[in-house]
Amino acid sequence: MNPKIERPLSPYTTIYRPPTAMKASITHRLTAIVMYFGGMPLLTWYLLSVAMGPNSYRQFESFAGSWFGTFVLFSLTWCVCQHLASGLRHLILDLGFGFENRTSRRSAIATFAFSLTMTVVLWTWTTLA
Repeated sequence: MNPKIERPLSPYTTIYRPPTAMKASITHRLTAIVMYFGGMPLLTWYLLSVAMGPNSYRQFESFAGSWFGTFVLFSLTWCVCQHLASGLRHLILDLGFGFENRTSRRSAIATFAFSLTMTVVLWTWTTLA
């Protein structure tokens, strides 16, 4: 009888790299989830604090001005920019353009470059204003 040989379940899991287009698509979905579960409650808190008066708004303002609040707002800004860029990419794909491997990869990379650039530009612009 042959002894049982221990073999990996999938030999490709250690060498497989997801394509950039796949990463962009997954990130598009994740940013939607983050904006829904993180951004909507924060927006609701902001609007309620404005409606409830100066004391309530000061609480929101102190959160937004803290390092954690700034990190959350910066992250949400990136999520919005990334979701916008990916949405435009998907629109172009839905119109039937950009399916070639090289074009698809470049457009996926462009979504990440756009979102990072726009986030930094928006935060720099609002900080200087």
